[in-house]
Amino acid sequence: MSFKSGEPASNRSVSPSATVEERSRERDFLVFKPAETVDLSEAFFVSASYDGGRRAAFVKLYEPESKKIYFWYDNTGHKPYCLSDLPVEELRKIEPLVKHQGFDHLEEVTKVDSLRDKVLNMTKIVATDPLAIGGRPAGSIRDIIPKAWEADIRYYECFVYDRGLFPGMPYRVEGGSLVPVKPKLSEGVSKRLSEALASEPEEFGEFIRSLTDLFECRIPEFRRVALDIEVASDVPTRVPDPEGAEYPVVCATLLGSDGVRRILLLRREGVDSGPGFPEGVKVEFCDREVDLITEIFKALLDYPVVLTFNGDEFDLRYLYHRAEKRFKFAREQIPIELGKQFALLKYGVHIDLYKFFFNRSLQIYAFSQRYRENTLDAVGEALIGKAKIEFEGSLNDLAYSELAEYCYRDAEIAMELTTFDNDLVMKLILILTRISRMPMDDVCRQGVSSWIRSLMYYEHRLRNYLIPRSEDLLELKGMTSTEALIKGKKYKGAIVVEPRAGVHFNVSVLDFASLYPSIIKMYNLSYETVLCPHSDCRDNKVPDLPYWICKRRRGLSSLIIGAMRDLRVDWYKRVARDKSLPEPLRNLYNVVQLTLKVILNASYGVMGAEAFALYCPPVAEAVTAIGRYAFTKTIEKARSLGIEVVYGDTDSIFLEAPTAEQVDELVNWSREELRMELEIDKSYRYAAFPKLKKNYLGVYPDGTVDIKGMTGKKRNTPAFLQAAFMEMVRTLGEVQSPDDFEKARARIFDVVKTCYVKLKRREYPLEDLAFNIMISKPVEGYRKTTPQHVKAALLLQKSGIEVKPGDVISFVKVTSDLGVKPVRLTSSREVDVSKYMEYVQSTFEQVLDALGIDFKDIMGVTKLESFFGAG
Repeated sequence: MSFKSGEPASNRSVSPSATVEERSRERDFLVFKPAETVDLSEAFFVSASYDGGRRAAFVKLYEPESKKIYFWYDNTGHKPYCLSDLPVEELRKIEPLVKHQGFDHLEEVTKVDSLRDKVLNMTKIVATDPLAIGGRPAGSIRDIIPKAWEADIRYYECFVYDRGLFPGMPYRVEGGSLVPVKPKLSEGVSKRLSEALASEPEEFGEFIRSLTDLFECRIPEFRRVALDIEVASDVPTRVPDPEGAEYPVVCATLLGSDGVRRILLLRREGVDSGPGFPEGVKVEFCDREVDLITEIFKALLDYPVVLTFNGDEFDLRYLYHRAEKRFKFAREQIPIELGKQFALLKYGVHIDLYKFFFNRSLQIYAFSQRYRENTLDAVGEALIGKAKIEFEGSLNDLAYSELAEYCYRDAEIAMELTTFDNDLVMKLILILTRISRMPMDDVCRQGVSSWIRSLMYYEHRLRNYLIPRSEDLLELKGMTSTEALIKGKKYKGAIVVEPRAGVHFNVSVLDFASLYPSIIKMYNLSYETVLCPHSDCRDNKVPDLPYWICKRRRGLSSLIIGAMRDLRVDWYKRVARDKSLPEPLRNLYNVVQLTLKVILNASYGVMGAEAFALYCPPVAEAVTAIGRYAFTKTIEKARSLGIEVVYGDTDSIFLEAPTAEQVDELVNWSREELRMELEIDKSYRYAAFPKLKKNYLGVYPDGTVDIKGMTGKKRNTPAFLQAAFMEMVRTLGEVQSPDDFEKARARIFDVVKTCYVKLKRREYPLEDLAFNIMISKPVEGYRKTTPQHVKAALLLQKSGIEVKPGDVISFVKVTSDLGVKPVRLTSSREVDVSKYMEYVQSTFEQVLDALGIDFKDIMGVTKLESFFGAG
């Protein structure tokens, strides 16, 4: 990196009477000039974008020895383009096209149309800049021609796909050219991997080997800094608007992975020093806010990776507008580049951890739903056992040291969220970057459907496949043919077997290993193979559907998802548990298998999601149909072996007291007949099932209780109900045999009765009655419906309290027409006791039903005791 050098901002002073031009020149040392290199031994591809001034794509390369980022600009002459099915001579007749200011030239090309399984002659329309293809409000080339293919792909993505580049992987620069560094597998790993995957067909084996190169390649340690800022608002309860940026930045923490610990404080009149600053931290006072902001900008130009928590929407956005509007920084002096919903860095990579942890797939499959709300406090508490510092009153009332400690803790949590468990999060991000073929910036901000889309587009370009338009997919493949059993779904989904209500001992749960990914692989499901154009394939039917599957060629989704499934199940999941391997290697393998798990568990769902670029409903419908077929046949086989099936859901079958021989026979049958792997997922000492589906409680041999779907465990359940429910759970965990149940039933009866009585007497504090739900978008964004927590949020706004996305709204049920009210605006006499009675009943009734207790009996006892004055 190179930019104009200068003294620290605190040592550089400008006369108060200086002109805007003089002040601007004083900040010219902040103007970023990328460090380009002709030769570089080895550096990792972390990001990519397009430079409009140079009309070229560029790549950001992180060099782990110097811990700096270098820029490589495309020197191959690659240009933006889209495709048309019209011949060159026809396109030349379209005057607005050939006279378009961004038009460059036309090329004849051939493409494989995988939808129709034929080769097409097409025309590549090449432009001088990406906006000429698409992106302008009107007048883009894609709007001028009748039909355009591949015109909505961002240019730097198009560049990555065409050049066959792998974001996240190492490259070297030789004589100005970008050259991949091929990772080398050790002989031991190569041999074991070959043995584990020896039965794979060659087409899968080749793709698996390419994936293995991505996963076995080393992951560098990234030099990074966590940034958090505090802004002094004149309305303490209102979050400052980052667009207006009216209020001063009074504190900032820069916490580096390289040992840097800095707190910048703006000196203000009337503020006390306080009890003491955090140990080992360099505290720097700035007399002027502009100096504080300048120091932050210098750090943004120094660190290759910057971490924030909601920096896209607040920290970096606020700094940008504050610098520009209040202190008249020129845009080239601000190291931040703003988009509508993101904030990038001119030099490094900005990772907004808020968006990363908000990703539902990561929350479920990588972090096992350990956090419920996506706040810094909730995520920090769940993953690293560290929460934000609470304080009474206004941020303006804090002493310097208290403000510093508060700000420092936020940055500390952000940093530790990337360092815990041997840098798990940074490794996850880099592995996802490699799989998705997307820059690190995009991976952290986009969802799993975007990751899969990018991977699929890359593989299309690699094979010279024409990327189909969504209109063509729907025209040729159509919609679904079955009717959904669940409201809001597009087609019939998985089977759920009616539970045998009651308590069952010695329950084994058998699970299909990656059921849907296995189906996609084994049955060759992909948008181009379902309802293929070949008449001789029509006898290869999907069970219970009027669809057929291609027998001539392997579908791309089947190849990609199948290879990743086998690599995870047959290799990485196993070696991650291999105690003979060094711990750092096992840790890396665990990250790989977690990453694959995230992708695989979403692979089926995206095919049936309208927002997915390769949306093809018949494929998703075929997956569930085959899943139902396999599931039904397995239950029939289990019963034929004399095993009692007490419950089943999607890919899990609950068997009561099966013998080892029976389980082995069922597993072998599934492997031979269905080509599916069944395995014992878990064993319960006993399991209790109510009559409702998707709800049960299982107790492991060690007494640990596993709760699925029951209301008492759900995140939005009020604290008083959660406490009573968990007390009931502890009682159930102590049951060892059927003989223990009478005592347990009596204790549980008393737990529910106590809860019921305290509620009727209004003995619970409001905080224990509160529902806590995060608001995921601005209040004004809820137009079609107004959920209860949004109604409460509107009341908060009317009382002058700012509400923003990410806030957790605490509200109680009240007797007013609105039905809800924020906790802070409510009194106990307003509580709607009857509503909470309904919650008590719905919470406990499910388990009580399984235990043979009628909730009406508890209500009857409490009413009788009340009549006689007992309590």
